[in-house]
Amino acid sequence: MKPDLDLEELLKLTRRDFLTTSASGIGGLALASILGQNGFFAPAARAGTGPMAVHVPHFPAKAKACICIYMEGGPSQMDLFDPKPKLVELDGQKLPDSMTKNVRFAFLQKDTARIMASHRKFEKHGQSGMEFSDLLPNLASCADDICMIRSMHTEQFNHHPGQIMMNCGSPLMGRPSMGAWVTYGLGSESDNLPGYVVLTAGRGTSAGAQNWASGFLPTSYAGVLFRSQGDPVQNLSNPPGLSAEMQHYGIDAIKDLNALHEKTVGDPEIAARIASYELAFRMQSSAPELMDISGEPEEVKKAYGIDREEPTIKAARGGGVGSYKTFAKDCLLARRLVERGVRFVNIFHASWDHHSNLDVELPWNAGMADQPIAALIKDLKQRGLLDTTMVVWLSEFGRTPLGENRPGYAQGHRPRPSPVCLHIVDGGWRGERWNSHRRDR
Repeated sequence: MKPDLDLEELLKLTRRDFLTTSASGIGGLALASILGQNGFFAPAARAGTGPMAVHVPHFPAKAKACICIYMEGGPSQMDLFDPKPKLVELDGQKLPDSMTKNVRFAFLQKDTARIMASHRKFEKHGQSGMEFSDLLPNLASCADDICMIRSMHTEQFNHHPGQIMMNCGSPLMGRPSMGAWVTYGLGSESDNLPGYVVLTAGRGTSAGAQNWASGFLPTSYAGVLFRSQGDPVQNLSNPPGLSAEMQHYGIDAIKDLNALHEKTVGDPEIAARIASYELAFRMQSSAPELMDISGEPEEVKKAYGIDREEPTIKAARGGGVGSYKTFAKDCLLARRLVERGVRFVNIFHASWDHHSNLDVELPWNAGMADQPIAALIKDLKQRGLLDTTMVVWLSEFGRTPLGENRPGYAQGHRPRPSPVCLHIVDGGWRGERWNSHRRDR
C-alpha cells in the first residue's frame, strides 16, 4: 500500500493500483498463478484443489499422460506382430500331447485340433529390424519409436475376466482400473475436463464400464465416458430457458447442501459428488470446444484417416458401420485431450474376437486401426508430446496356433498366457495384444 495516503486518496485507488501494490502481494500472487498456468513454473505450482489436485511424485517422472488403446476380443498376434515361421512347416499337424496335457481350452477340442499357420507376410522395419505383418504398414513405419514385449502373459482365457484382469489387475470385479489409479496418484492438470476420459468405437466390450471403474476408490477417479456424437456427456447442455446465472445459483445451493451433509456423515463420496457437479459446470464450455475438430488442419484429419472410405464387410465383429471414422476421430481426440492436461485416455474398440473368417475380418480391423494409431504416434512426436506421453496397445489374451475344429471356426481362446506388448514411452510405444484366446506365449 502506498505510504501516507489519507482515506480520500485510498478510495481513489484503482483496481490496478491495488493489485500492483507491493504490500498487499496480491499482484505477485496473480502473476505467479498466470505464469504457472502457462508452464513457467514447476508442476507443483499448478496443483489445484479437490480430488484431482496435482500430486508431485516422489521421484521425477518423464511421462505425464497415458493413452491406452484397448482392442477388445484378442487380436491374433501371429498375424500382426509375432511371426511364427515354424508354424508353416508344421501346418496341419497335431501338437504333441506334452504341450496340451492338463491344459484347459475355452472351446478347442485338443485331441483333434491341428496346427494352423498364418497367411500373412512379415518384414523387418526401421533400424531396429522390428517385424510387422503386411496388415500394419503404417504402424511399421513407426518401428523405431516402439518397444515390443512378447513375454507378457495372463491366466485368463475368457473375455470378461480377461478384460478386467488387463484393465484392473485382477479378474475379480471391484478393483480400480489403471486410469483410476493413475489419476488417484497423480491428479490431473486439466481444470475443465475430467482427469480420466474414455472413448469408444465398435459394439462395446463385454466387461463394459468395469474396465474403467474406480473400484474401491472414490468415484471421482473413474473414467468419464465421452460419446462420439452430440454432447460428449449426456445432459451437458442446459435445457431451454435455463440461463448460466440460474444454473450457477442452483449448483452453489446444491454444493452448500452437500457440504453440510458431508460434515454430518463424513462420506468421501459426497466430496466426489460436489467435485462432479463443479466439473460438469466447467465442462459446458471446454467439452464442446474439445469435440469440435473442424479447426484442425485438413492434412491432420487426412493423416488420421477421419474421412477415408470404409470397406464393406458382412460381419459384426469389426464393430459395425462407421467404426473407421469413429476410431480415427477417437485417436485425434486423444491427442487433443492430452494437450489439454487430461492425465489418462482410454480408447476401446470391439471386437477382434475372430474365431472364423479370419482372412476377411482381421484385415478389415487392421485397416481401421493401423492408420489412425500411426498418425497419433507421429502427431504426438511432431508436437513434442511423445516424450511425455505413454501410448499402449493391449487386449485380454492371445490366439492359439490351432484350428478350433468346429464348423466354420478357426482360431480359439489360448489357455496359456500369450500377449505381445507394444509400448511407446519416452519416444517409444508399448502396446499389448493376445492371440486367439491364448494365455501364454
